[in-house]
Amino acid sequence: MAYKILIIDDDSELLKMLKKYFEIKKYEIITAENGLEGLNKIKLQPDIILLDVNMPNIDGIEVCRRIRDKVACPILFLTARVDEQDVVNGLSSGGDDYILKPFSLKELDARITAHLKRETRRKEKTECCFQGELSIDYTAKTVQIHTDYLELTRLEYGIIEFLSMNPGMVFDKDRIYEKVCGYDAEGDSRVITELIRRIRNKFQQYTKNKYIETIWGMGYRWIK
Repeated sequence: MAYKILIIDDDSELLKMLKKYFEIKKYEIITAENGLEGLNKIKLQPDIILLDVNMPNIDGIEVCRRIRDKVACPILFLTARVDEQDVVNGLSSGGDDYILKPFSLKELDARITAHLKRETRRKEKTECCFQGELSIDYTAKTVQIHTDYLELTRLEYGIIEFLSMNPGMVFDKDRIYEKVCGYDAEGDSRVITELIRRIRNKFQQYTKNKYIETIWGMGYRWIK
């Protein structure tokens, strides 16, 4: 069965081009020309969403915020914006990747393929991690301390999953971003710093144990 891609963008010519290209690649394509139409088409259960940031009335970041708790599929932002704060806002709203316009169709195709493969691997996982009062269910994508479940964004959970599955190994910020988000670009390091700060704050609400250690000048590692 073909993967479904929902493309939400107010550029009708871009929609036509992407629809034609990805249908040749054997994807099922759903299009929406604005945020409201995109919200209505979420019920079609896409496997991945391409979402323009700069749209009138409801922009892509607001669309992402509204749907993130209702869909588990990857969300890739398409945008001409290059400001780092826009990247932070997009990722904080629940986005999984960020690609700048104009982009190569081959690069976009590769990003989509990588995210879909990553989702398949995650769905196939049946492992759990237990470490003291902490438990991570890699199938349900949940993190629990004692009896309390942490409220995590997709990226926060992704960092915990990646580091906890490689305990004791040190990863720099770019490496973490590449593995978790599939995006390698200038400015990523500060995004990872902010996400790890948030993870630590959430841990500290329930435990004094520090599971993520900073190795100054090198990166981060999960404490065994």
